[in-house]
Amino acid sequence: MVFHIILLIAGIACLLTALGLVLWPRWVASVPAYVGLWLMHWSYYIAVPMKTFIFWGIATMITVGLFYLSPKGEPDGHRSSNLYVGLTGLAGGLLGIILEHPAFMVLGTIIGAFVGQLAYSRTPNGKWMLFPSTQFWRYFGAKCLPAIVAISIVCIAITGIVI
Repeated sequence: MVFHIILLIAGIACLLTALGLVLWPRWVASVPAYVGLWLMHWSYYIAVPMKTFIFWGIATMITVGLFYLSPKGEPDGHRSSNLYVGLTGLAGGLLGIILEHPAFMVLGTIIGAFVGQLAYSRTPNGKWMLFPSTQFWRYFGAKCLPAIVAISIVCIAITGIVI
């Protein structure tokens, strides 16, 4: 019983680390999120089907590849877009949880990240990627996709605990 509680606490710590990495990226946020989901599953506090682990494992590997292939930072040196994308993506994911369907949760995360990036592109620091431009969509693929994967995995864990 104590071992299960330790796994649960370690899983929650990994998920919180992933959220921190979404807001202040130093490494791929989806890796600790994926590890946290596994730890919480092994703690027997949530039950996650194997097909979910396979899908999000592949998505995590894709985001790791994107991390190593993408340039670091933004052209102007700011990282404030991570706050916009991370917080709106999390808000969208939490709204999707309220609708009680995994597809709505992921869709809410995607829409939230898109809205966050769109809002950031309207600020003086984000004027270099005005919508609609190729820079906007490249940035969405390179920077928002890892945030979407990490936030979706965290929302899956939240759904498992709440429901």
